[in-house]
Amino acid sequence: MIRPFWLLFVPFLFSVATTAVAATPKPVVADLVVYGGTASGVMTAYSAAKQGLHVVLLEPTDHLGGMVTGGLSATDYGYFGIIGGYTREFYRQAAEHYGTHDLLHSTDWLSEPKVGEAIFNDWLKTTNVEIHLHERLQEKGGVEMTGKQLTGLVTEDGKHWTGKIFADCSYEGDVMAEAHVSYVVGRESTAAFGESLAGVRPDTPKHQFLFPTSAYDAQHKLLPEIDPGPLATGGSADKKVQAYNFRLILTNDPANMLPWTKPTGYDAACFSLLARYLHDYKAHTGHDPVLRTVTNPVCFANHKCDFNNNGAFSTDYLGRSWKYPDASYAERKRIWDDHMLYTQSFFYFLATDPSVPQSLHDDANKWGRAKDEFTDSDGWPRQIYIREGRRMTGVYVMHQADLQTDRTKPDSIAMGSYNSDSHNVQRVAMPDGTTFNEGDVQVPVQPYEISFRAMLPKPEETTNLLVPVCLSASHVAYSSVRMEPQYMMIGQAAGVAAALAIKGKVPVQQVPVDQLQLILRQEKSILHLDQQEPHAASRVHPAQ
Repeated sequence: MIRPFWLLFVPFLFSVATTAVAATPKPVVADLVVYGGTASGVMTAYSAAKQGLHVVLLEPTDHLGGMVTGGLSATDYGYFGIIGGYTREFYRQAAEHYGTHDLLHSTDWLSEPKVGEAIFNDWLKTTNVEIHLHERLQEKGGVEMTGKQLTGLVTEDGKHWTGKIFADCSYEGDVMAEAHVSYVVGRESTAAFGESLAGVRPDTPKHQFLFPTSAYDAQHKLLPEIDPGPLATGGSADKKVQAYNFRLILTNDPANMLPWTKPTGYDAACFSLLARYLHDYKAHTGHDPVLRTVTNPVCFANHKCDFNNNGAFSTDYLGRSWKYPDASYAERKRIWDDHMLYTQSFFYFLATDPSVPQSLHDDANKWGRAKDEFTDSDGWPRQIYIREGRRMTGVYVMHQADLQTDRTKPDSIAMGSYNSDSHNVQRVAMPDGTTFNEGDVQVPVQPYEISFRAMLPKPEETTNLLVPVCLSASHVAYSSVRMEPQYMMIGQAAGVAAALAIKGKVPVQQVPVDQLQLILRQEKSILHLDQQEPHAASRVHPAQ
C-alpha cells in the first residue's frame, strides 16, 4: 500500500511537537514568590511560611544569605535593643553556636559566615520553603504582568514561577525595575527633600587623605584611580552611588590560612597613589603604617576577622560602582570581576610590593584568607557589597527627617538606629593638584521607626509586589536603613504582609496595618521607641 506523501512526516511532526511540549517547563505555582536569597529574602520567605503560605524562593547564585553569609560578619546593628523578631532570634542562635546565650555585648553579634548560612538553610528546611538556586530573572521580559498585577517571573532557563504575591529581596531590584516600578539611582540635591546631608559633599573629613597628596606623577600625568574632576557644586544631585567592596574573612591562624598569590591581571601601577601616600605616611603622622591603617578588621571567633574599608585608599573601589545598578548582566559581571581583581591585587600589593613600608608588609603577611570560609571560591567572598543601588520611589519616601526629627510612624513595622553612613563616592583631582575623596557621610542617629509604606510601590504601578531591600528612601535615609538587620526585620514584615494580602484578597497597599503590627508584636518584633529591649544604650563603633 502506498501511503500519502504527507503521512511520511507525521512521526516527525509528532516528535517535534512532543519535544516542544517537553521543553516548556510546567509553571511552578506558589502563594508567594521571593526573588533574591539575601538575608532579607530568607526572612521574607521564612516569615511567610510561618504564616502558612506556600513560598518559593529564587536565588541566582548557589548560596543564601547575601552579605550576612558573604563576609559581613561585623554586624551593623547600631543600638541592638531595637532589633527584635526573627532577626534577633537568628543572631541569638548564631551566638549560641559559640556558647553564648544572650545578646548583651557587641561581640555576641559577630559570627562566621558558614554559621549564618547553616542557620538560614535549617530555618527554610523546617518551614518547607521551596528553594531554587541558580535561578536568575530573564534579563528582558522576566516579569509577566496583567494590568497592575505581577502574574509570574521567568528565569533564564525558561521556567515560569507564578504566585499571588511577589517580593523583590535582591540587592539589584531587577524584578521591581522589570515591573516598571518607579525608582532612582544616585544622590538627590539638598533641595529635593530639604536634606542637609544630601548631594555632593565638599566637606568630607572621614576616610580622607591625612595630608596633601598629589594626584599627578612627575610628568603631571594623572595617577590611576583618580577622577580628573572638577568636583561638582556642593549639595548638587548626581547619578553616582557609594563605593562597593568585598568583605574579606581573614585569619592569623597558620593552620587555616591561605597565602596571598598574584592574581591574573595584576598591575602594581594601579596602586601608585597608595604607594605615594604610604611613603609619606610616617613623616606626616609620626606612625609606621600597619594593616589597620588601610583596613578595618573586626575580630570574632576562631582567630578570624571581617576586614573592611578604612582610610584614604583601601578596599573600597571608588568610582567603579556607578554603572552597576542599571547595568546589563554582562556589564555587572565585568564590574564584579573588576572589583574582585582590585581586591586581590590590593592585598597582594601590600604583602609583596617593595614600595610598601616594612611595618605594613610584615603585618599584611600575618594574615590570609580562611580556608574554611567560602570553600568553593578559594576563600574569596562570593557576594559583592552592593551598599546602594536602585531605590524605589514608593508610597512613602524616607528621608533625613525620618532619621532625626520625625522618628515615629503610625505604620511602623521595624526600627533602625545605625549611623547615616555613606561611603565615599569618588576620588577627585582638585584644582591645587591634591587628591580628595568625596561622599562619605557619618552622622549618628537616634532609634527611628520604619514605615510599612516604604516597601510598597505606588498602587497605580503594581498592587502585589513588596520591596524590602531596594526600598523607598532618599540617598541620605538609605545610608542608615541599608544595614542587614533592618533588611531582615523589614523582610519579616513583608512575609506577614503577603499573608494578610492573600487572606484578605486585597492589594499590598491595603493590608490592615493594625493586624500586621499585632502579628509582628506577637513574633517579638520591636516597632516603637517605647518597646526597646533592655541594654539598648550599648552601641557598636561606627563601622562601614
